[in-house]
Amino acid sequence: MSGTELTENELIEERIDLSRATCPNREQRANGINVWYGKASDLAKEARSGCLRQRERNFQQSSGCVLNFYLSVRIGTIRDAVAIYHAPVGCSSSALGYRELYRHVPVELGRPANYDLHWITTNLGEKDVVYGAGEKLGAAILEAEKRYNPKAIFILTSCTSGIIGEDIEGVVAKFQPQVKATIVPIHCEGSRSKLVQTGYDAFWHAVLKYLVKKPEKKQKDLVNVASMLSYTWQDRLEIKRLLGKVGLRVNFVPEFASVEQFEQLSEAAVIAPLCPTYTDYLARGLEQEYGIPYFLYPSPMGVAHTDEWLREIARHTGKEREVEALIKEEHEKWLPKLKAIRHEFENFKVNGEKVEVLGALGQGRLLAQVPYFDELGLKSSAAMCQDFDNLILKDLEKLLTQMGDFDILVNTFQAAEQTHITNQRNPDIAMTCPFQGGAFKRDKGVTRVHALRSDAHPWSAQSGYTGAIAFGNFLLQSLKSHSYQRTMKEKTQSTYKDWWYKQPNSLYYLQAED
Repeated sequence: MSGTELTENELIEERIDLSRATCPNREQRANGINVWYGKASDLAKEARSGCLRQRERNFQQSSGCVLNFYLSVRIGTIRDAVAIYHAPVGCSSSALGYRELYRHVPVELGRPANYDLHWITTNLGEKDVVYGAGEKLGAAILEAEKRYNPKAIFILTSCTSGIIGEDIEGVVAKFQPQVKATIVPIHCEGSRSKLVQTGYDAFWHAVLKYLVKKPEKKQKDLVNVASMLSYTWQDRLEIKRLLGKVGLRVNFVPEFASVEQFEQLSEAAVIAPLCPTYTDYLARGLEQEYGIPYFLYPSPMGVAHTDEWLREIARHTGKEREVEALIKEEHEKWLPKLKAIRHEFENFKVNGEKVEVLGALGQGRLLAQVPYFDELGLKSSAAMCQDFDNLILKDLEKLLTQMGDFDILVNTFQAAEQTHITNQRNPDIAMTCPFQGGAFKRDKGVTRVHALRSDAHPWSAQSGYTGAIAFGNFLLQSLKSHSYQRTMKEKTQSTYKDWWYKQPNSLYYLQAED
Protein backbone atom coordinates (compact mmCIF):
# COMPACT_ATOMS: atom_id res chain seq x y z
CA MET A 1 0.00 0.00 0.00
CA SER A 2 1.09 3.59 -0.53
CA GLY A 3 2.62 5.89 2.05
CA THR A 4 -0.61 7.91 2.15
CA GLU A 5 -2.50 5.31 4.16
CA LEU A 6 -4.88 6.66 6.79
CA THR A 7 -4.08 5.98 10.43
CA GLU A 8 -6.59 4.30 12.73
CA ASN A 9 -7.53 7.68 14.23
CA GLU A 10 -8.10 9.15 10.78
CA LEU A 11 -10.34 6.27 9.66
CA ILE A 12 -13.09 6.94 12.22
CA GLU A 13 -14.30 10.02 14.03
CA GLU A 14 -13.33 8.73 17.46
CA ARG A 15 -14.69 11.41 19.77
CA ILE A 16 -18.41 11.19 20.53
CA ASP A 17 -19.74 14.67 21.23
CA LEU A 18 -22.79 14.38 23.45
CA SER A 19 -23.28 18.14 23.41
CA ARG A 20 -24.58 17.70 19.86
CA ALA A 21 -28.25 17.02 19.25
CA THR A 22 -27.27 13.84 17.39
CA CYS A 23 -24.44 11.89 15.81
CA PRO A 24 -22.70 12.50 12.48
CA ASN A 25 -23.95 10.42 9.57
CA ARG A 26 -22.18 7.08 9.09
CA GLU A 27 -20.81 8.52 5.82
CA GLN A 28 -19.14 11.33 7.76
CA ARG A 29 -18.08 9.33 10.78
CA ALA A 30 -16.61 6.30 9.03
CA ASN A 31 -16.70 6.97 5.25
CA GLY A 32 -19.59 4.58 4.73
CA ILE A 33 -20.76 3.42 1.30
CA ASN A 34 -23.56 1.18 0.02
CA VAL A 35 -22.44 0.41 -3.52
CA TRP A 36 -19.25 -1.34 -4.67
CA TYR A 37 -18.23 -4.50 -6.54
CA GLY A 38 -14.86 -6.19 -6.86
CA LYS A 39 -12.20 -7.92 -4.80
CA ALA A 40 -12.43 -7.47 -1.04
CA SER A 41 -8.69 -6.75 -1.00
CA ASP A 42 -9.21 -3.82 -3.39
CA LEU A 43 -12.06 -2.53 -1.24
CA ALA A 44 -9.78 -2.61 1.81
CA LYS A 45 -6.95 -0.85 -0.08
CA GLU A 46 -9.24 1.93 -1.29
CA ALA A 47 -10.63 2.44 2.20
CA ARG A 48 -7.18 2.42 3.81
CA SER A 49 -5.86 4.97 1.30
CA GLY A 50 -8.85 7.27 1.79
CA CYS A 51 -9.93 6.93 -1.86
CA LEU A 52 -13.19 5.09 -1.21
CA ARG A 53 -16.24 7.22 -1.87
CA GLN A 54 -19.99 6.87 -2.22
CA ARG A 55 -21.30 6.34 -5.75
CA GLU A 56 -24.79 6.79 -7.17
CA ARG A 57 -27.03 4.50 -9.21
CA ASN A 58 -29.14 5.61 -12.18
CA PHE A 59 -31.79 3.16 -10.99
CA GLN A 60 -32.31 1.96 -7.44
CA GLN A 61 -34.89 -0.27 -5.80
CA SER A 62 -36.33 0.58 -2.42
CA SER A 63 -34.54 -0.32 0.79
CA GLY A 64 -34.89 0.41 4.49
CA CYS A 65 -34.98 3.95 5.88
CA VAL A 66 -33.18 5.21 8.97
CA LEU A 67 -36.46 5.61 10.87
CA ASN A 68 -38.88 2.96 9.72
CA PHE A 69 -36.65 -0.01 9.15
CA TYR A 70 -34.06 0.31 11.87
CA LEU A 71 -35.66 2.09 14.82
CA SER A 72 -39.35 1.15 14.90
CA VAL A 73 -38.58 -2.34 16.13
CA ARG A 74 -35.82 -1.42 18.58
CA ILE A 75 -37.60 1.38 20.40
CA GLY A 76 -41.07 -0.08 20.17
CA THR A 77 -40.07 -3.08 22.29
CA ILE A 78 -38.67 -1.15 25.26
CA ARG A 79 -41.01 -2.27 27.99
CA ASP A 80 -41.74 0.87 30.01
CA ALA A 81 -41.45 3.45 27.24
CA VAL A 82 -43.55 5.07 24.53
CA ALA A 83 -42.43 6.00 21.02
CA ILE A 84 -43.79 9.16 19.39
CA TYR A 85 -43.44 9.29 15.62
CA HIS A 86 -43.22 12.96 14.71
CA ALA A 87 -44.24 12.06 11.21
CA PRO A 88 -47.08 11.30 8.82
CA VAL A 89 -49.03 8.32 10.08
CA GLY A 90 -47.54 5.91 7.52
CA CYS A 91 -44.07 6.22 9.04
CA SER A 92 -45.23 4.17 12.04
CA SER A 93 -46.71 1.35 9.95
CA SER A 94 -43.90 -1.14 10.55
CA ALA A 95 -44.55 -1.06 14.30
CA LEU A 96 -47.79 -2.96 13.67
CA GLY A 97 -45.97 -5.83 12.01
CA TYR A 98 -43.32 -6.09 14.69
CA ARG A 99 -45.93 -6.24 17.42
CA GLU A 100 -47.44 -9.31 15.79
CA LEU A 101 -44.00 -10.86 15.16
CA TYR A 102 -42.96 -10.63 18.80
CA ARG A 103 -46.16 -12.22 20.03
CA HIS A 104 -44.94 -15.46 18.45
CA VAL A 105 -42.21 -15.73 21.11
CA PRO A 106 -43.63 -18.08 23.80
CA VAL A 107 -43.92 -16.66 27.29
CA GLU A 108 -42.33 -19.92 28.50
CA LEU A 109 -39.09 -18.87 26.79
CA GLY A 110 -38.92 -15.58 28.67
CA ARG A 111 -41.04 -13.08 26.76
CA PRO A 112 -42.83 -10.80 29.23
CA ALA A 113 -46.39 -12.06 29.71
CA ASN A 114 -48.07 -8.66 30.14
CA TYR A 115 -46.46 -6.93 27.25
CA ASP A 116 -47.54 -4.68 24.41
CA LEU A 117 -45.93 -2.06 22.21
CA HIS A 118 -46.97 1.57 22.75
CA TRP A 119 -46.56 4.29 20.17
CA ILE A 120 -48.23 7.53 19.09
CA THR A 121 -47.96 9.44 15.85
CA THR A 122 -48.40 13.20 15.40
CA ASN A 123 -49.85 12.47 11.93
CA LEU A 124 -48.20 15.42 10.19
CA GLY A 125 -50.12 16.92 7.28
CA GLU A 126 -49.82 19.79 4.80
CA LYS A 127 -50.75 22.46 7.37
CA ASP A 128 -48.04 21.20 9.73
CA VAL A 129 -45.44 21.38 6.96
CA VAL A 130 -46.32 25.04 6.35
CA TYR A 131 -46.77 26.26 9.93
CA GLY A 132 -44.78 23.76 11.99
CA ALA A 133 -46.05 21.22 14.49
CA GLY A 134 -44.17 21.90 17.72
CA GLU A 135 -47.36 22.29 19.77
CA LYS A 136 -48.75 19.14 18.18
CA LEU A 137 -45.64 17.25 19.31
CA GLY A 138 -46.01 18.75 22.79
CA ALA A 139 -49.61 17.57 22.95
CA ALA A 140 -48.47 14.06 21.97
CA ILE A 141 -45.90 14.08 24.79
CA LEU A 142 -48.58 14.97 27.32
CA GLU A 143 -50.93 12.35 25.89
CA ALA A 144 -48.23 9.66 26.09
CA GLU A 145 -47.64 10.51 29.76
CA LYS A 146 -51.39 10.44 30.50
CA ARG A 147 -52.13 7.16 28.71
CA TYR A 148 -49.15 5.00 29.62
CA ASN A 149 -47.25 6.62 32.53
CA PRO A 150 -43.94 5.59 30.93
CA LYS A 151 -40.41 6.03 32.28
CA ALA A 152 -39.17 7.28 28.89
CA ILE A 153 -40.76 8.93 25.87
CA PHE A 154 -38.79 8.52 22.65
CA ILE A 155 -39.38 11.08 19.90
CA LEU A 156 -38.60 9.72 16.44
CA THR A 157 -38.12 12.38 13.79
CA SER A 158 -39.00 11.82 10.13
CA CYS A 159 -38.21 13.20 6.69
CA THR A 160 -41.10 15.64 7.12
CA SER A 161 -40.04 17.04 10.49
CA GLY A 162 -36.45 17.21 9.27
CA ILE A 163 -37.25 19.05 6.05
CA ILE A 164 -39.30 21.74 7.83
CA GLY A 165 -36.55 22.13 10.45
CA GLU A 166 -38.72 21.39 13.48
CA ASP A 167 -37.05 22.56 16.71
CA ILE A 168 -37.22 19.22 18.52
CA GLU A 169 -34.87 20.23 21.32
CA GLY A 170 -36.93 23.36 21.95
CA VAL A 171 -40.09 21.28 22.35
CA VAL A 172 -38.27 18.90 24.70
CA ALA A 173 -37.02 21.80 26.85
CA LYS A 174 -40.55 23.22 27.07
CA PHE A 175 -42.39 20.02 27.92
CA GLN A 176 -39.85 18.03 29.97
CA PRO A 177 -40.81 19.88 33.21
CA GLN A 178 -44.45 18.88 32.62
CA VAL A 179 -43.89 15.10 32.54
CA LYS A 180 -42.19 12.56 34.82
CA ALA A 181 -40.85 10.46 31.92
CA THR A 182 -37.45 11.24 30.43
CA ILE A 183 -37.95 12.61 26.92
CA VAL A 184 -35.42 11.16 24.47
CA PRO A 185 -35.31 12.84 21.01
CA ILE A 186 -33.76 10.74 18.24
CA HIS A 187 -32.82 12.44 14.98
CA CYS A 188 -33.54 9.62 12.54
CA GLU A 189 -34.97 11.42 9.52
CA GLY A 190 -35.07 8.92 6.66
CA SER A 191 -33.54 11.46 4.30
CA ARG A 192 -30.48 12.28 6.40
CA SER A 193 -28.28 9.35 5.30
CA LYS A 194 -27.95 6.80 2.51
CA LEU A 195 -26.80 4.29 5.11
CA VAL A 196 -29.60 3.04 7.31
CA GLN A 197 -26.95 2.13 9.90
CA THR A 198 -26.91 5.83 10.78
CA GLY A 199 -30.10 4.94 12.65
CA TYR A 200 -28.07 2.74 15.00
CA ASP A 201 -25.75 5.63 15.84
CA ALA A 202 -28.60 8.14 16.24
CA PHE A 203 -30.35 5.82 18.70
CA TRP A 204 -27.25 5.13 20.79
CA HIS A 205 -26.35 8.84 20.80
CA ALA A 206 -29.74 9.62 22.34
CA VAL A 207 -29.40 6.77 24.86
CA LEU A 208 -25.96 7.99 25.94
CA LYS A 209 -27.10 11.62 26.12
CA TYR A 210 -30.43 11.23 27.93
CA LEU A 211 -30.77 7.80 29.59
CA VAL A 212 -27.43 6.40 30.79
CA LYS A 213 -26.71 7.46 34.37
CA LYS A 214 -23.43 7.85 36.17
CA PRO A 215 -22.67 4.52 37.85
CA GLU A 216 -23.68 4.15 41.48
CA LYS A 217 -21.53 1.02 41.63
CA LYS A 218 -19.64 -1.24 39.24
CA GLN A 219 -21.27 -4.62 38.67
CA LYS A 220 -18.32 -6.91 37.96
CA ASP A 221 -20.56 -9.75 36.82
CA LEU A 222 -22.63 -7.69 34.34
CA VAL A 223 -21.98 -7.87 30.58
CA ASN A 224 -23.67 -5.43 28.18
CA VAL A 225 -24.80 -7.04 24.93
CA ALA A 226 -26.43 -4.90 22.23
CA SER A 227 -28.68 -7.46 20.59
CA MET A 228 -30.03 -7.01 17.06
CA LEU A 229 -33.38 -8.06 15.64
CA SER A 230 -31.64 -10.53 13.31
CA TYR A 231 -30.30 -12.56 16.23
CA THR A 232 -33.10 -14.79 17.37
CA TRP A 233 -34.64 -15.57 20.73
CA GLN A 234 -32.66 -18.82 20.76
CA ASP A 235 -29.44 -16.81 20.34
CA ARG A 236 -30.46 -14.76 23.34
CA LEU A 237 -31.03 -17.91 25.39
CA GLU A 238 -27.71 -19.41 24.29
CA ILE A 239 -25.71 -16.32 25.28
CA LYS A 240 -27.50 -16.18 28.62
CA ARG A 241 -26.77 -19.90 29.13
CA LEU A 242 -23.06 -19.64 28.35
CA LEU A 243 -22.38 -16.56 30.45
CA GLY A 244 -24.58 -17.84 33.25
CA LYS A 245 -22.45 -20.99 33.52
CA VAL A 246 -19.44 -18.86 34.46
CA GLY A 247 -21.36 -16.66 36.88
CA LEU A 248 -22.05 -13.68 34.62
CA ARG A 249 -25.29 -11.82 33.94
CA VAL A 250 -26.31 -10.34 30.56
CA ASN A 251 -27.76 -6.86 30.12
CA PHE A 252 -29.51 -7.24 26.75
CA VAL A 253 -30.44 -3.95 25.06
CA PRO A 254 -32.51 -2.63 23.40
CA GLU A 255 -35.17 -5.24 22.57
CA PHE A 256 -37.37 -6.07 25.56
CA ALA A 257 -35.15 -4.02 27.87
CA SER A 258 -36.44 -1.74 30.61
CA VAL A 259 -35.44 1.89 30.98
CA GLU A 260 -33.52 0.88 34.12
CA GLN A 261 -31.35 -1.44 32.01
CA PHE A 262 -30.33 1.54 29.85
CA GLU A 263 -29.61 3.59 32.94
CA GLN A 264 -27.28 0.85 34.24
CA LEU A 265 -25.25 0.47 31.04
CA SER A 266 -22.48 2.47 32.74
CA GLU A 267 -22.13 -0.11 35.54
CA ALA A 268 -21.16 -3.15 33.43
CA ALA A 269 -17.76 -4.83 33.42
CA VAL A 270 -17.49 -5.01 29.62
CA ILE A 271 -19.46 -4.48 26.40
CA ALA A 272 -19.50 -7.56 24.15
CA PRO A 273 -20.66 -7.50 20.52
CA LEU A 274 -23.08 -9.56 18.52
CA CYS A 275 -22.57 -7.20 15.59
CA PRO A 276 -19.65 -4.72 15.61
CA THR A 277 -21.35 -2.21 13.33
CA TYR A 278 -24.40 -2.17 15.62
CA THR A 279 -22.49 -2.00 18.91
CA ASP A 280 -19.74 0.43 17.88
CA TYR A 281 -21.25 3.82 18.78
CA LEU A 282 -22.58 2.66 22.14
CA ALA A 283 -19.31 0.91 23.00
CA ARG A 284 -17.14 3.91 22.16
CA GLY A 285 -19.47 6.23 24.06
CA LEU A 286 -19.53 4.12 27.22
CA GLU A 287 -15.75 3.78 27.22
CA GLN A 288 -15.29 7.51 26.62
CA GLU A 289 -17.76 8.65 29.28
CA TYR A 290 -17.48 5.92 31.92
CA GLY A 291 -14.30 3.95 31.18
CA ILE A 292 -16.06 0.68 30.34
CA PRO A 293 -13.87 -1.60 28.20
CA TYR A 294 -15.20 -3.10 24.99
CA PHE A 295 -14.26 -5.22 22.01
CA LEU A 296 -15.97 -5.36 18.62
CA TYR A 297 -14.60 -8.58 17.13
CA PRO A 298 -15.30 -11.45 17.04
CA SER A 299 -19.02 -12.16 17.21
CA PRO A 300 -20.05 -15.49 18.81
CA MET A 301 -20.77 -17.31 15.53
CA GLY A 302 -19.11 -20.66 14.96
CA VAL A 303 -17.14 -22.66 17.49
CA ALA A 304 -13.77 -20.89 17.10
CA HIS A 305 -15.28 -17.40 17.28
CA THR A 306 -17.43 -18.33 20.27
CA ASP A 307 -14.28 -19.54 22.05
CA GLU A 308 -12.55 -16.23 21.34
CA TRP A 309 -15.64 -14.18 22.27
CA LEU A 310 -15.86 -15.91 25.66
CA ARG A 311 -12.14 -15.44 26.29
CA GLU A 312 -12.40 -11.70 25.57
CA ILE A 313 -15.21 -11.40 28.10
CA ALA A 314 -13.22 -13.45 30.61
CA ARG A 315 -10.25 -11.12 30.23
CA HIS A 316 -12.36 -8.19 31.48
CA THR A 317 -14.28 -10.05 34.20
CA GLY A 318 -11.56 -12.20 35.76
CA LYS A 319 -13.29 -15.39 34.63
CA GLU A 320 -10.39 -16.93 32.64
CA ARG A 321 -10.30 -20.21 34.56
CA GLU A 322 -14.06 -20.68 34.47
CA VAL A 323 -14.27 -19.88 30.76
CA GLU A 324 -11.53 -22.35 29.83
CA ALA A 325 -13.39 -25.05 31.74
CA LEU A 326 -16.61 -24.08 29.96
CA ILE A 327 -14.95 -24.20 26.52
CA LYS A 328 -13.55 -27.67 27.26
CA GLU A 329 -16.98 -28.90 28.37
CA GLU A 330 -18.77 -27.41 25.35
CA HIS A 331 -16.19 -28.79 22.90
CA GLU A 332 -16.73 -32.31 24.21
CA LYS A 333 -20.43 -31.97 23.48
CA TRP A 334 -20.49 -30.02 20.21
CA LEU A 335 -17.29 -30.75 18.24
CA PRO A 336 -18.37 -34.30 17.30
CA LYS A 337 -21.60 -32.83 15.89
CA LEU A 338 -19.65 -30.20 13.94
CA LYS A 339 -17.43 -32.94 12.53
CA ALA A 340 -20.52 -34.89 11.43
CA ILE A 341 -21.89 -31.81 9.60
CA ARG A 342 -18.55 -31.29 7.82
CA HIS A 343 -18.62 -34.93 6.75
CA GLU A 344 -22.12 -34.54 5.29
CA PHE A 345 -21.07 -31.47 3.33
CA GLU A 346 -18.14 -33.46 1.92
CA ASN A 347 -20.66 -35.90 0.45
CA PHE A 348 -22.08 -33.06 -1.66
CA LYS A 349 -18.72 -32.20 -3.25
CA VAL A 350 -18.75 -31.89 -7.04
CA ASN A 351 -15.51 -32.85 -8.84
CA GLY A 352 -13.66 -32.60 -5.55
CA GLU A 353 -14.67 -28.96 -5.02
CA LYS A 354 -16.13 -27.75 -1.74
CA VAL A 355 -19.79 -26.77 -1.55
CA GLU A 356 -20.02 -23.07 -2.48
CA VAL A 357 -22.18 -20.66 -0.47
CA LEU A 358 -23.12 -17.06 -1.32
CA GLY A 359 -24.47 -14.98 1.54
CA ALA A 360 -26.27 -11.60 1.57
CA LEU A 361 -24.75 -10.29 4.75
CA GLY A 362 -24.51 -7.19 6.87
CA GLN A 363 -20.93 -6.06 7.34
CA GLY A 364 -20.76 -7.39 10.89
CA ARG A 365 -22.11 -10.77 9.83
CA LEU A 366 -19.64 -10.79 6.93
CA LEU A 367 -16.78 -10.88 9.44
CA ALA A 368 -18.45 -13.71 11.37
CA GLN A 369 -19.97 -15.94 8.71
CA VAL A 370 -17.15 -16.21 6.17
CA PRO A 371 -14.86 -17.91 8.74
CA TYR A 372 -17.82 -19.95 9.99
CA PHE A 373 -18.49 -21.26 6.48
CA ASP A 374 -14.86 -22.39 6.37
CA GLU A 375 -15.33 -24.10 9.73
CA LEU A 376 -18.18 -26.08 8.17
CA GLY A 377 -15.98 -27.04 5.22
CA LEU A 378 -17.78 -24.69 2.82
CA LYS A 379 -16.30 -22.39 0.19
CA SER A 380 -17.22 -18.69 0.11
CA SER A 381 -15.48 -17.13 -2.87
CA ALA A 382 -17.97 -14.25 -2.99
CA ALA A 383 -20.23 -12.41 -0.58
CA MET A 384 -22.87 -9.70 -0.70
CA CYS A 385 -22.46 -7.06 1.99
CA GLN A 386 -25.28 -4.68 2.84
CA ASP A 387 -22.91 -1.75 3.40
CA PHE A 388 -19.27 -1.04 4.18
CA ASP A 389 -17.45 1.51 6.30
CA ASN A 390 -14.16 1.99 8.10
CA LEU A 391 -15.56 0.58 11.35
CA ILE A 392 -14.71 -2.93 10.12
CA LEU A 393 -11.70 -2.15 7.91
CA LYS A 394 -9.07 -3.41 10.33
CA ASP A 395 -10.98 -6.63 10.93
CA LEU A 396 -11.63 -7.09 7.20
CA GLU A 397 -7.87 -6.90 6.63
CA LYS A 398 -7.39 -9.59 9.29
CA LEU A 399 -10.08 -11.69 7.64
CA LEU A 400 -8.32 -11.44 4.28
CA THR A 401 -5.06 -12.56 5.88
CA GLN A 402 -6.85 -15.49 7.49
CA MET A 403 -9.19 -16.59 4.69
CA GLY A 404 -7.69 -15.21 1.48
CA ASP A 405 -9.35 -12.92 -1.03
CA PHE A 406 -12.95 -13.08 -2.23
CA ASP A 407 -15.31 -11.03 -4.39
CA ILE A 408 -17.70 -8.68 -2.63
CA LEU A 409 -20.84 -6.86 -3.73
CA VAL A 410 -21.71 -3.95 -1.43
CA ASN A 411 -25.42 -3.61 -1.89
CA THR A 412 -28.23 -2.20 0.26
CA PHE A 413 -31.07 -4.65 -0.40
CA GLN A 414 -30.96 -4.19 -4.18
CA ALA A 415 -32.74 -7.38 -5.16
CA ALA A 416 -31.94 -7.09 -8.88
CA GLU A 417 -28.22 -6.83 -8.22
CA GLN A 418 -28.32 -9.71 -5.75
CA THR A 419 -30.24 -11.87 -8.20
CA HIS A 420 -27.74 -10.99 -10.93
CA ILE A 421 -24.67 -12.03 -8.96
CA THR A 422 -26.45 -15.18 -7.77
CA ASN A 423 -27.31 -16.11 -11.34
CA GLN A 424 -23.79 -15.27 -12.50
CA ARG A 425 -21.92 -17.17 -9.76
CA ASN A 426 -24.46 -20.02 -9.48
CA PRO A 427 -23.37 -21.18 -5.99
CA ASP A 428 -24.56 -24.42 -4.43
CA ILE A 429 -26.32 -22.47 -1.68
CA ALA A 430 -27.73 -18.95 -2.14
CA MET A 431 -28.76 -17.07 0.97
CA THR A 432 -31.30 -14.26 1.09
CA CYS A 433 -32.20 -11.78 3.79
CA PRO A 434 -35.73 -12.04 5.27
CA PHE A 435 -35.98 -8.24 5.26
CA GLN A 436 -35.80 -8.38 1.48
CA GLY A 437 -38.44 -11.07 1.25
CA GLY A 438 -37.35 -12.44 -2.13
CA ALA A 439 -36.29 -15.85 -3.34
CA PHE A 440 -34.28 -16.99 -6.32
CA LYS A 441 -35.78 -19.03 -9.15
CA ARG A 442 -33.09 -21.70 -9.43
CA ASP A 443 -32.32 -25.42 -9.15
CA LYS A 444 -29.76 -25.30 -6.38
CA GLY A 445 -30.10 -24.74 -2.63
CA VAL A 446 -31.77 -21.60 -1.34
CA THR A 447 -32.04 -20.58 2.29
CA ARG A 448 -32.05 -17.47 4.47
CA VAL A 449 -28.99 -15.75 5.83
CA HIS A 450 -30.60 -15.29 9.25
CA ALA A 451 -33.95 -15.38 11.03
CA LEU A 452 -35.67 -12.66 13.06
CA ARG A 453 -36.00 -12.32 16.82
CA SER A 454 -39.56 -13.60 16.77
CA ASP A 455 -38.45 -17.01 15.43
CA ALA A 456 -38.08 -18.89 18.69
CA HIS A 457 -37.61 -22.39 17.24
CA PRO A 458 -34.29 -24.07 18.15
CA TRP A 459 -33.31 -24.53 14.48
CA SER A 460 -33.23 -20.75 14.02
CA ALA A 461 -30.24 -20.26 16.34
CA GLN A 462 -26.89 -19.03 14.98
CA SER A 463 -24.97 -17.80 18.04
CA GLY A 464 -22.72 -19.78 20.33
CA TYR A 465 -22.19 -23.52 20.22
CA THR A 466 -25.84 -24.52 19.82
CA GLY A 467 -26.14 -21.97 17.00
CA ALA A 468 -23.06 -23.29 15.20
CA ILE A 469 -24.65 -26.72 14.99
CA ALA A 470 -28.22 -25.53 14.36
CA PHE A 471 -27.24 -23.24 11.49
CA GLY A 472 -24.95 -25.88 10.00
CA ASN A 473 -27.87 -28.31 9.88
CA PHE A 474 -30.06 -25.53 8.47
CA LEU A 475 -27.63 -25.08 5.57
CA LEU A 476 -27.46 -28.83 5.05
CA GLN A 477 -31.24 -28.96 4.75
CA SER A 478 -31.13 -26.49 1.85
CA LEU A 479 -29.04 -29.02 -0.08
CA LYS A 480 -31.03 -32.09 0.95
CA SER A 481 -34.53 -30.79 0.18
CA HIS A 482 -35.23 -29.22 -3.21
CA SER A 483 -39.02 -29.22 -3.15
CA TYR A 484 -39.16 -25.47 -2.49
CA GLN A 485 -36.70 -24.71 -5.30
CA ARG A 486 -38.54 -26.96 -7.73
CA THR A 487 -41.87 -25.33 -6.93
CA MET A 488 -40.41 -21.85 -7.34
CA LYS A 489 -38.82 -22.74 -10.65
CA GLU A 490 -41.91 -24.42 -12.08
CA LYS A 491 -44.69 -22.19 -10.74
CA THR A 492 -43.31 -18.66 -10.78
CA GLN A 493 -42.26 -16.27 -13.50
CA SER A 494 -38.76 -14.86 -13.58
CA THR A 495 -38.65 -11.51 -11.78
CA TYR A 496 -36.32 -9.92 -14.34
CA LYS A 497 -35.86 -10.05 -18.11
CA ASP A 498 -33.19 -12.20 -19.75
CA TRP A 499 -31.18 -9.16 -20.89
CA TRP A 500 -30.51 -8.29 -17.25
CA TYR A 501 -28.79 -11.59 -16.55
CA LYS A 502 -26.62 -11.15 -19.65
CA GLN A 503 -25.01 -7.97 -18.31
CA PRO A 504 -21.37 -8.61 -17.32
CA ASN A 505 -21.54 -6.57 -14.11
CA SER A 506 -24.09 -6.58 -11.29
CA LEU A 507 -23.66 -2.79 -10.99
CA TYR A 508 -25.06 -2.13 -14.46
CA TYR A 509 -26.85 1.01 -13.21
CA LEU A 510 -23.86 2.53 -11.45
CA GLN A 511 -23.43 6.12 -12.58
CA ALA A 512 -20.29 6.93 -14.53
CA GLU A 513 -17.66 8.92 -12.65
CA ASP A 514 -16.77 12.43 -13.77
